[in-house]
Amino acid sequence: MQLRFPLMAVAAGALLAGCGSGPAPRPEAPPPVAAISTAQLAEANLAPASASLVSGRLALVPEPGGVHISGLIGGLPRNRPAAFHVHETGDCSAADASSAGGHFNPGAQPHGRSGHGAHHAGDMDNLQADGAGQVNVDIHLRGVTLGGGAANDIAGRALIVHADADDYHSQPAGKAGARVACAVIRVVR
Repeated sequence: MQLRFPLMAVAAGALLAGCGSGPAPRPEAPPPVAAISTAQLAEANLAPASASLVSGRLALVPEPGGVHISGLIGGLPRNRPAAFHVHETGDCSAADASSAGGHFNPGAQPHGRSGHGAHHAGDMDNLQADGAGQVNVDIHLRGVTLGGGAANDIAGRALIVHADADDYHSQPAGKAGARVACAVIRVVR
């Protein structure tokens, strides 16, 4: 019986010593919150910028994995492509739409083409105007949300139409030329 008590004391001491050595365990980080759209519909009414005649009305609706943008834009040069991007700031007050800031890029990626490797979240394919200078917009912008305030939320940001086509590789904006129309993305419901 005398032996048992000292052995238990030594074992308990070893266990306590083992608990005190090494780094303290870190608390587990909470699981990431999935970014989902909270809005059902937003609109963007494009107004001319840089003394152009480009205007249009667009609807934005969340869809699985992104946002669908549809509508009609007119006043573009006939049969020519024009760049189209989401820009960082929902401010179209400057005559040249420079108040909208740069491309929306929460992931700090290089400029590129949507669906073809690294690119800004706001990068989209060029619009192609028809013989009347109009384009029916039907774009599925992946990797963004509409409403909810997540880093990739485009609500309250700007849509910009540029004078020239995006070359998809020149940094930071694809040599897309002047900003010829601007709209703030406004949640309707």
